[in-house]
Amino acid sequence: MYEFVWWWLFLLLPLPLLARWLLKPAVQAEGVALKVPFLDDFQQGNKLLGSSQGMLGLLLASVAWVMLLAAAARPVWVGDTVAMPVSGRDLMLAVDLSGSMQEQDFILNGQVVDRLVATKAVAGEFVSKRGGDRIGMVLFGDQAYLQVPLTFDRQTVLQLLNESQIGLAGERTAIGDAIGLALKRLQDSPQKNRVLILMTDGANTAGSVSPLEAADMAATAGLKIYTVGIGSESDQMRSNFGFQLMNPTADLDEKTLKSIAERTGGAYFRARDTEEFQKIYAELDRLEPAEKEAQQWRPQQELFRWPLLAALVLTLLAAVLRIERE
Repeated sequence: MYEFVWWWLFLLLPLPLLARWLLKPAVQAEGVALKVPFLDDFQQGNKLLGSSQGMLGLLLASVAWVMLLAAAARPVWVGDTVAMPVSGRDLMLAVDLSGSMQEQDFILNGQVVDRLVATKAVAGEFVSKRGGDRIGMVLFGDQAYLQVPLTFDRQTVLQLLNESQIGLAGERTAIGDAIGLALKRLQDSPQKNRVLILMTDGANTAGSVSPLEAADMAATAGLKIYTVGIGSESDQMRSNFGFQLMNPTADLDEKTLKSIAERTGGAYFRARDTEEFQKIYAELDRLEPAEKEAQQWRPQQELFRWPLLAALVLTLLAAVLRIERE
């Protein structure tokens, strides 16, 4: 529906009449006019023409005054009520894009996939269920950078998560820098509602801040960190001597990841396969529930431009008529 935010401005409608009544009319200067006898026949027609133009100009000016007040009264179109669930939680995801994430040791829908594909699938399902939370995302490799600032738009988070590629941020792993960047983006959030979920398959091999130093800063700032170690513990590889048992997560620094979680009041999880990955996010939902509190919001669209444009056009027409009369 339409409504005027400052409707009381319409009380100024009689202002021009009040000004005309209170102010004295201007005194017209008397001068000598040259009378031409043969133009007397046209005087009556000129009076009628001037009178009609004067009435039209007065009407245009009056409507322009109404349009000007209508624009000043802030007309808006108010839409239907929209419920916005919020929880007050700010969740930041930190996803490892180092070269080791291309290791194919996960099975998803019956197909062997790399670690990043499995992370996208399971983390995407987790994000889609977090209605009411503000979610952001940090991607890290040699360095960390912000991919998505905190937002209620889960579809954008999912899209940018799916578009991330291995090696986009470099081949190494800067865990400390990822924590520091996430802390910087969460510093304006209430301390009890700051949560970081850090997912990596390696050890800190790059960056300017050590993971434990970053964890101490996070603990001081009230940032709770949940760490997830990604990758299976054993795998078989074919070689010239047959099959050999390999440990693809030998570089995973579980000790540091556990220490980060303990110092910040979070928890450490190990994702060895897709099922375990899904259980981790189910546990995170239990530990950090999405508490929904419905808030009402009605979208508004400002419409003052249209009556303001009409007032300008009518004023110009009235001025043109006045010039023609003179």
